[in-house]
Amino acid sequence: MIVKKDIEKINLDKLDISSKNELQNSNIKTTNVNILLNRVRLDQKRTLKKRIIFSLFLASIVSSLVVYFII
Repeated sequence: MIVKKDIEKINLDKLDISSKNELQNSNIKTTNVNILLNRVRLDQKRTLKKRIIFSLFLASIVSSLVVYFII
């Protein structure tokens, strides 16, 4: 009986340690750096495209006003 209780106690201790490790590991959230870098690159591309489109739109409006007032 004594041996059996000791074995059960050791097993419970091991379970407690492993369950604590699993809880700690599940609480830690990691993010892949490559995903973040790709997101930043995509955001930079979007802003560049928006700026180019806006500048082309603005240039076309200015040029059309210049042509209208010259004629």
